[in-house]
Amino acid sequence: MANMSFVLVLLLALHGSALGQTLSSSFYDSSCPNLTTIVRAAVQQAVQAEARIAASFVRLHFHDCFVNGCDASILLDGANLEQNARPNAGSARGFDIVDSIKSSVESSCPGVVSCADLLALIARDSVVALNGPSWTVVFGRRDSLTASQSAANANLPPPTLNASALITSFQNQGLSTTDMVALSGAHTIGQAQCTTFKARLYGPFQRGDQMDQSFNTSLQSSCPSSNGDTNLSPLDVQTPTSFDNRYFRNLQNRRGLLFSDQTLFSGDQASTRNLVNSYASSQSTFFQDFGNAMVRMGNINVLTGSNGEIRRNCGRTN
Repeated sequence: MANMSFVLVLLLALHGSALGQTLSSSFYDSSCPNLTTIVRAAVQQAVQAEARIAASFVRLHFHDCFVNGCDASILLDGANLEQNARPNAGSARGFDIVDSIKSSVESSCPGVVSCADLLALIARDSVVALNGPSWTVVFGRRDSLTASQSAANANLPPPTLNASALITSFQNQGLSTTDMVALSGAHTIGQAQCTTFKARLYGPFQRGDQMDQSFNTSLQSSCPSSNGDTNLSPLDVQTPTSFDNRYFRNLQNRRGLLFSDQTLFSGDQASTRNLVNSYASSQSTFFQDFGNAMVRMGNINVLTGSNGEIRRNCGRTN
């Protein structure tokens, strides 16, 4: 049944050909047959060295896709580009490892694989490396010629959004409420800077922002009311380096780190609360919906055919 669902999602992705989008899981089978082997080995090595980097890779793919589509615009270097937009400055990371992976791929098949496709593949392999689900990655994206800092500031949802606003933000990208809650489950891994949740610790609470008091107290030691803005805390305090459904159980216990996490359960949207309960009780349901949502997200406004280019270096256009 799970395989059937993934097939249906792939068909939806491939159906985008009517809009000029022609993505395929076999896109590089002939032109770069060693692609998946190269990337998988590099990601496993990176995650073994630092488990946190897996979350950083998933976040790069997400922050790329939500800003004018999945086109690797976030990888372009430049003071006035996306890397230095408010949601990315000082927190987006892993660029050097992506560049290293790109260099290895270029050595095997020069000028063939786009940086946008690499981000999609790296994100999948990062989740798998921390015992999460796998899904079929489709390829054929091309890389943008530009990046937009203003679009990144406008389109990337901040951690202060409530459930209703999050639903709207994801709907603006063609994603459903189910996609949004499932993708939020990526916060089962990774860490967040104190500045993103400090306001929750020292109140007053916003509506739908109930936090377990013992959890609040434990966080204050690493996130003081003054200073410490860049101090890190795990998004999932229970199993921070394992991709599982513990994140949703934390929300049920009012131990979500970000307001945008806890609002999925404690806010006024029954639809998100029901999904949290479903994923908390069934990891397999969460895994299936997460994989499906990643495929859909990876198909947002992709460049194909003669649009864009295949960058030889992910940090700059050709």
